[in-house]
Amino acid sequence: MENLGISILFKGVNFQRLLGGLWVTLRIALITMGLSVVLGLVFGLMMLSRVKAFRVWCRVQLEIVRFMPQLVLLYIVYFGFARLFSLDLNGETSAVLVFTFWGAAEMGDLMRGALTSIPAHQRESAAALGLTKGQIYRYVLIPQTLRRLLPQAMNLFTRVIKTTALVKMINVTEVLKVGQQIIGQFYRQPDAAFWVYLTIFILYFILCRPITLLSARLEKRWA
Repeated sequence: MENLGISILFKGVNFQRLLGGLWVTLRIALITMGLSVVLGLVFGLMMLSRVKAFRVWCRVQLEIVRFMPQLVLLYIVYFGFARLFSLDLNGETSAVLVFTFWGAAEMGDLMRGALTSIPAHQRESAAALGLTKGQIYRYVLIPQTLRRLLPQAMNLFTRVIKTTALVKMINVTEVLKVGQQIIGQFYRQPDAAFWVYLTIFILYFILCRPITLLSARLEKRWA
């Protein structure tokens, strides 16, 4: 085993370093999704607002995140905005800002789709019972929307987790960056890269697989 690249994972604290990098990945994803859910619910309502400026803003943001690669947005914020406005932004903060900008737009569109999928007669029946507009959203529309939205939000969460691999390009020491550092230290070991990247793949799988299974189960149960 000493002659195999897998042995480097158990030298010193290499495996603990990978787990530490995985925690950075998960921390960015959790903060991003927390902010994206809150902002996404607001954006979803703004997309259906009668105020044209709100709808235009949401549409522009959605188009930006759909057509511009996240890596370009990371570079714009980390290298561009930080210098242009003299901001002290580290890589992790920049990543959270960019991924929240992306996640909120995607979540808002999911929110809009879930709201519009609710039959109109439910809103009309609630209004006929004397409920105010706020009560209709609180007691009728929002609960059903969240139920339809949750499986899709969980799928978005897995996408955020995987996309965090890009943050190594702006000097964030997440799991992929740590893996590359370990490979660099043991470059004389020809199969080191294979074992390190295989381990990283397994770690990502362990993070994402339960989320996708739960999402599929909820979607099937609530269909």
